[in-house]
Amino acid sequence: MKKLFFLCFFAVFSLLARAQNVEQTLARFNQQSDAATANAFFDALMKEKFIDAPIVFASSVPVDSMRQQVCYWAAEWMYDQEQYKDAERYALEALPKYHPANSEKADCLNLLGCIYVRLGDFKQAANYARQCVEIDEQSGDHDRIASSMNTLAGIYMAGYQAKEAEPIILQAIEHINQVDNPARKAVILGMASEIYHTLGDDAKALPYAEEAVAIEQQLGRQPKLAIRLSQKGSALLGLHRYKEAEDIYRQILPDLKASGDFHAYAIALNRLGMSLLCQKRQQDAIPYYKEAASLFSKMGDLYNEIHSHRGLYESYWELNPDSAKQELDVFDLLKDSLYTHATADALARYNAEFGNDQLQQENAEVRSAHQRTIIIAIVAILIVSFVGWWFVRRAHLKEQQHVAELMEEISRLQEAQRPSEPTEEPAEEPQAEQSNEDRLFLMHVIEIVNEGFSTRELGVETIASKLNMSVQTFRRRLMSAAGETPKAFISAIQMEKAGKLLKQRPDMPIVDVAFKCGFDEASSFAHTFKRVFGCTPSQYRG
Repeated sequence: MKKLFFLCFFAVFSLLARAQNVEQTLARFNQQSDAATANAFFDALMKEKFIDAPIVFASSVPVDSMRQQVCYWAAEWMYDQEQYKDAERYALEALPKYHPANSEKADCLNLLGCIYVRLGDFKQAANYARQCVEIDEQSGDHDRIASSMNTLAGIYMAGYQAKEAEPIILQAIEHINQVDNPARKAVILGMASEIYHTLGDDAKALPYAEEAVAIEQQLGRQPKLAIRLSQKGSALLGLHRYKEAEDIYRQILPDLKASGDFHAYAIALNRLGMSLLCQKRQQDAIPYYKEAASLFSKMGDLYNEIHSHRGLYESYWELNPDSAKQELDVFDLLKDSLYTHATADALARYNAEFGNDQLQQENAEVRSAHQRTIIIAIVAILIVSFVGWWFVRRAHLKEQQHVAELMEEISRLQEAQRPSEPTEEPAEEPQAEQSNEDRLFLMHVIEIVNEGFSTRELGVETIASKLNMSVQTFRRRLMSAAGETPKAFISAIQMEKAGKLLKQRPDMPIVDVAFKCGFDEASSFAHTFKRVFGCTPSQYRG
């Protein structure tokens, strides 16, 4: 127990140490606003891989221009560190320094919208998100307008204002229909389905979900397809088409589990349990609710864990009253652990959605204030330690899953570049995937990076130059086509090649594999490889 306790504290202190250098340089800039301290701040962000390209100011740059950039990126950093009040302060200082209403100002407004969602001030969040929409509307860029409107609709949904989100998402659909971006369209249609499901109008929710499903099937994005099918399943549950919903959740569970998205997997388990329960198949529902409850407990997702125990309570009600009572006891225990405002809000949301009086029973005995204070103090210390470790672990697993999906996409694009073997059978009709322009662009980037392995020309500036683009234009173009920063995309190409070489060339020394993948040092290669694959190159090779 002592060992676990110290490990948890070590994880928390590691996170604090990571932020210390950035915040020290920021504090120096606040005291002495000159180019040297501004450059030191951005250098610290580069070392943390928080920005893709260095930002360097000459001594002749006006102080206001430096403060604008420093404050904006300080707000981004503080938001990432979950220091939302500090993020708010820096973003509000940066905002008035953007004089023209351009895309950079829109980004700052969008950040403020996200900050206020985290602070629970949905009115302010919507206000800034709406200003972002107005700037994007002036640009006439339908794709960008659709994206910012989708964000605004999401803010209204987070504030439990689905009715206000409805006209906004309908406008977003109108704009996305003006451009060829099927991936974004699927996201927006999925949001529309969720809005109408929340409004209780599943007759409207279902067609939007079905259209989103059709798009994801054409794009061949299996993990995203599973999410869209889950949204379709929600609509079917709302329409009391329980058997169809059951079939969908049984279909997507293996894909969600294989993708490593255990949160979505656990939610699907809950919904499958609900579809079975609604068909009076209580015994069949129990194992799914149990597995979901176990997963949510490990994730620390109290809100969804309560869903699972509610399902178990209802499933056991007629089959085993003693087990039903045990589930009520678990519910009471979970409710008593709601010490933070965030988890209290989660329970309030649960109560509003289900309103089950039997699940609202209070414990008969009233605890004294002194006892509660002591318990909270002890639990708070343990929770802080555990949460620090849990967040580090969860972030690492999410990164591994995301990079694996990206490497799979890179491999698919490289296969598409190779000439196909002649065949006597007629060629199949090509499936409609992401736009040809995006696909060709990504293929070109992959080709340039592969060529750069031997020459070590893997810098973002070099690649942008070979594409005849500025660094910022290249970054925006890659984010639009792949949803990735240049450094993340380049690293994924390196790791995709490394994985293949280690399996296909078991005789090749690891140092040579590292060199062929663009690494100068085997130690750097091994560190990156283990972070992505979760094992050393030698262990991966088996």
